[in-house]
Amino acid sequence: MDALRTPDERFRDLPGYPFAPRWVEASGLRLHVVDEGPREGPVVLLLHGEPSWSYLYRKMIPRLVAAGARAVAPDLVGFGKSDKPTDPRAYTYAAHVAWMRAVVEALDLRDATLVGQDWGGLVGLRLVAESPDRFARVVAANTYLPTGDERVPRAFRVWAAFARLSPLFPVGRIVQAGCTTRLPDAVRAAYDAPFPSDAYKVGARAFPRLVPTSPRDPATEANRAAWRVLEAWDKPFQCAFSDRDPITRGADRRLVARVPGARSMPRVTIHGAGHFLQEDRGEELADVVVRTLGAPVGG
Repeated sequence: MDALRTPDERFRDLPGYPFAPRWVEASGLRLHVVDEGPREGPVVLLLHGEPSWSYLYRKMIPRLVAAGARAVAPDLVGFGKSDKPTDPRAYTYAAHVAWMRAVVEALDLRDATLVGQDWGGLVGLRLVAESPDRFARVVAANTYLPTGDERVPRAFRVWAAFARLSPLFPVGRIVQAGCTTRLPDAVRAAYDAPFPSDAYKVGARAFPRLVPTSPRDPATEANRAAWRVLEAWDKPFQCAFSDRDPITRGADRRLVARVPGARSMPRVTIHGAGHFLQEDRGEELADVVVRTLGAPVGG
């Protein structure tokens, strides 16, 4: 598979990101993983979404490690320091799930707590449902598991059209648009760092078209199967949604209604945060994760 690899110098001296790289091979691709904290600590798998990378979790990782957790934050294929296939057809929902499954298995993560935001939830909830014995808890943050049976929010339709049609795809500015706080220039540049040119953005542009928006979508049946597992999930399932995200607004109510483990957890709203709540209120979200680690499995 032909793929680009972002030069290492693009990632030098990024503000707030001192983490040593770790690498996992999957299907001939090299995937980057941040792996911080004690090996014996409770595992927290932090999955980012579109068009960010593990840099999004830089505020949370130190807080989780200070609480004794092992924080594992991969870069999805096409993002961050991970390889970036050049053929748009390489990017499918199933492929992203398989690539992240390879990370979980290579690191032999067990009794893990998934933290999934945006596509991190779309991929991560599939991992949880397909390998439930590896996961003890879930924190769902501004995410969902679509099957194409629900109405698509207008904000998402606009975003999908932009990703498909816009001649420019300025990642740092896109992340800024999903935040309520103003990002320093160096932080916006850090989100641009993985993408030296448009040739590196094939995966970033592909994600919106992979969201199931019709019952005939190729991912629909696999997601429905995942829902059947989640509808019997009685382990802790914490919804932590922000109050200013037009894309996922209301999805937390649907998760609570369908997942038994979510009904046993207190309702959490992250106030004053946008879609990228890790940027706007990362420390607060980290504290929610730490509290969830203390929730007994089985509710």
